Amino acid sequence: MKIARNTVVQFHYAVSDANGEIENSRQYEPVLYLHGQPGLLDGLVSAMEGHESGDVFSVSLNAEDAYGPKQENAIQKVQVKHLQGAKKWKPGMIAVIQTDEGPRQVTIVKVGLSQAEVDANHPLAGRDLTFDVEILDVREATEEEIAHGHAHGAGGHHH
Repeated sequence: MKIARNTVVQFHYAVSDANGEIENSRQYEPVLYLHGQPGLLDGLVSAMEGHESGDVFSVSLNAEDAYGPKQENAIQKVQVKHLQGAKKWKPGMIAVIQTDEGPRQVTIVKVGLSQAEVDANHPLAGRDLTFDVEILDVREATEEEIAHGHAHGAGGHHH
């Protein structure tokens, strides 16, 4: 079965930039997503279209098509209590904060007693990226998955 709208895709990926590998999903469970729904970079979604189980391919995205250019005015102050992901923070660490648009990753720049300066750019902003992808499985989405707007893993998804 080929990847198309309303198919559920299970895949592994490795992402790298000019300096080498940044992240490899093989240390985790494979990624599972409903094709045609938000959640992946548009360029990666486009590159997956038409592939099928067993396909291995690479796609290179320039910074603009990946996480965008790095914005120099993206340093913000937030209360340390709003940072999620660790108990003790140091510069360079990645935290998650809740925004009106959902969770967002930020990079710690400086930490004080009650406030931290964070860089609100995505950690990979401003970088050209290459994704090496292996498609593990492609199947038709269930009516429930389509209605919910996301894939459900093995054993179903509990809301």
